Amino acid sequence: MADPTTSGRYPLAEPGLWVEQVGSRVFAAGSPALFLDRDGTINVDTGYPDDPAEMVLRADIAAVIAAANRAGIPVIIVTNQSGIARGYFGWGDFAAGNGRLLELLRVDNAFVDMVVACAYHEAGSGVLAVADHPMRKPNPGMLLEAAGRLGLDLRRSLIVGDKEADMEAGQRAGL
Repeated sequence: MADPTTSGRYPLAEPGLWVEQVGSRVFAAGSPALFLDRDGTINVDTGYPDDPAEMVLRADIAAVIAAANRAGIPVIIVTNQSGIARGYFGWGDFAAGNGRLLELLRVDNAFVDMVVACAYHEAGSGVLAVADHPMRKPNPGMLLEAAGRLGLDLRRSLIVGDKEADMEAGQRAGL
């Protein structure tokens, strides 16, 4: 497997942080946002999803995202990806799976505006072996990163996730 920390063609802000603006929608400064966890919230959680064929949307999530799109609300994926830190798969696998997920959403006219993924984890290896990294949920770093890049009003924003860490990240970010 390739070194999971190599940036090459991937939008890595640092070795363990993927920050990708998707599409070209522009939002007014101070817009609220819909933050969504990925695995278990947007797609069915299969453990460590490294195969694009494993990507299956959860029921009704495309309709929720499409409604946010119609309302002019940015939709941002914020996802912990410890499988990268643990060496189960690399950023290339993440890119393929995430690309498939975005493709499935597009079929239902549902669009994501930004993807932020954190690979840091205390059980990781090399530079990704970081305990309590500020970008890893439940810390608010990924939400703050997206808000800074898109000029969002976090107080008017919402986070939806399947784990307590998702909700805690939202609280810590001021949602």
